[in-house]
Amino acid sequence: MARHEIHCHYFSQEDLLGAGCLDITMAMHAAENAIRAFEQGEVIFPDKIVQIFNDETQERINCLPATFRNEGICGVKWVSVFPPNPMKHGIQNLSAVIILSEIEHGFPIAFMEGTLCSNMRVGAMGALAAKYLAREDSESIAFIGTGEQAKMHLIAMKAALPSLTSCRVAARHSAEEEQFVRQMSPIVPDVTIVGANGDLEAAVSGADVVVTATSAQAPLLKAAWVKPGAFYSHVGGWEDEYEVAKQSDKIVCDDWETVKHRTQTLSRMYRDGELRDEDIHGNLADVILGKKSGRERPDERTYFNAVGLAYTDVAIAYAMYLRAKEAGMGQDLKIQHEMIFEHAHLKNWVRAGTDR
Repeated sequence: MARHEIHCHYFSQEDLLGAGCLDITMAMHAAENAIRAFEQGEVIFPDKIVQIFNDETQERINCLPATFRNEGICGVKWVSVFPPNPMKHGIQNLSAVIILSEIEHGFPIAFMEGTLCSNMRVGAMGALAAKYLAREDSESIAFIGTGEQAKMHLIAMKAALPSLTSCRVAARHSAEEEQFVRQMSPIVPDVTIVGANGDLEAAVSGADVVVTATSAQAPLLKAAWVKPGAFYSHVGGWEDEYEVAKQSDKIVCDDWETVKHRTQTLSRMYRDGELRDEDIHGNLADVILGKKSGRERPDERTYFNAVGLAYTDVAIAYAMYLRAKEAGMGQDLKIQHEMIFEHAHLKNWVRAGTDR
């Protein structure tokens, strides 16, 4: 290889899946280690850059960087969120790519499909919260919403809570429930999955774990449906009535300071004066590090809300990169062979450019 050649690896979603990267336990481990590293000051985590193209629909592209000094890795997630896509075009509303660079020389080492990693991070964070906040003997889980993040959450919750044996799911249309059952039953064969025919109460009532993962901006989940001892993972924006949080014994966020400035139920409550800083039990990092308690009683209702810590995406992406590279997946991409002014034919290329 020439002295000035720069190479990186390209991994498609299929490369990552083929390498066994859809491994929630791996993602949970990477995310938990990342949280510990962040709390120890080993992570550079700048503010994300948000470009909103339509204020009404919130169509946007975000740029989210992070660096792990201890791993010598810098990464960035470039993610688009276009909520109208499913209804308007029949396509997914989220897509992402991730770039990883080493920080010894600053060269890129990987260009990766990032939607898989992004969805896995959402599931992994919910599962991490369940590890500390849900009952270990939880047997039943309920979903309001049947999209990609709901499906990933089922895989994740089963990894965190192996005792889960039954799942009820409710969506606006029965076809969405049927698709969820059809796609997820072979993936978690020891969990019986049934649709609730759009009956949200029937899906949720009596469930040990409740997950809302919708694009709706409405209080779909009612407090009366959430039984004592249940763990609730709130994935979307405004999905539950205020009383769900008010009756919870512990409210935990991935980062409360970030949550309270967003459009989640908790942030709405905060703006309306219905929730105070002191009502938040703590951040997930506080629980993981033992600064705050996790579940203490079987009858506690616990509430978890995450808006996303992009450094955990980078950590999971790096774990996926290592596994995929070890498996021999992906393609080598040559970024350059020589430096610009080392090219023997540069004068010809420059002239060709000016001729145009």
